[in-house]
Amino acid sequence: MPWPTSDELDDLVARFRARTLPKAEWTHLAHLAVGLWHVREHGAERALELLRTGITRLNEAHGTVNDESGGYHETITRAYVCLLSEFIRRHPGLAVADCAQAALASPLAGKTALFRYYAKESLLSVSARKGWVEPDLEPLRL
Repeated sequence: MPWPTSDELDDLVARFRARTLPKAEWTHLAHLAVGLWHVREHGAERALELLRTGITRLNEAHGTVNDESGGYHETITRAYVCLLSEFIRRHPGLAVADCAQAALASPLAGKTALFRYYAKESLLSVSARKGWVEPDLEPLRL
């Protein structure tokens, strides 16, 4: 059965929000599933606020420092919120877990997916980590 099921997604989001999700489970795919759930449930603008706070707090619970070299990354989070919002719009009527499964099976889930839109130096810069940096290769569209 594809991951995450509805129950697994609800559990993942609950543990993310409670800051009890172990660091080993806070993978790239978990980030995307949690992000998609937030965008679907709250809309892109509110999801970004919740994810910004939630990721920062979970990192702190893991002992990960949110600074210029690690932890929360504003541009990556905001870019994925934008792309996940478009993905959700393109898949109307899907239950949230089904939508998450589809997103995680798509090219959007690749760890290098954002390098389609950003030069590596731009995306991995301190300015991109600390604030929003516009894509420098092509607009954020699926």
